[in-house]
Amino acid sequence: MFLLLVNGVWQGDYNETLTHIALQKTMNITAWQNDRLVGCVRILTDGYFFGTISEILVLPEFQKMGIGKRLMELAWEASPTSLFLGAQPGKEPFFEKLGFVKGIQSFQKKKERRK
Repeated sequence: MFLLLVNGVWQGDYNETLTHIALQKTMNITAWQNDRLVGCVRILTDGYFFGTISEILVLPEFQKMGIGKRLMELAWEASPTSLFLGAQPGKEPFFEKLGFVKGIQSFQKKKERRK
């Protein structure tokens, strides 16, 4: 179900087994419409020093309905640590409305995803 959500937001060729392993390593908070997964926020944390939102996904047809906001509120409540995240260009106002402030600059060095 998670891969259906991911492909609804970020089209790609994702490995089901590796996706399952990845989901086991994060706290996952989900939003459903009946039996359809329509949103998810994933938190990666060591439980003490650091926590990060690895991604927040809401299907395009369910955006602007408060789902992402509620997922982020639940993530904040569930996280044992402060939260850090990187925002996609143009999405910064969403996080600012939720009380997140610009902090350290993020950097990335990409590897090709395993298949």
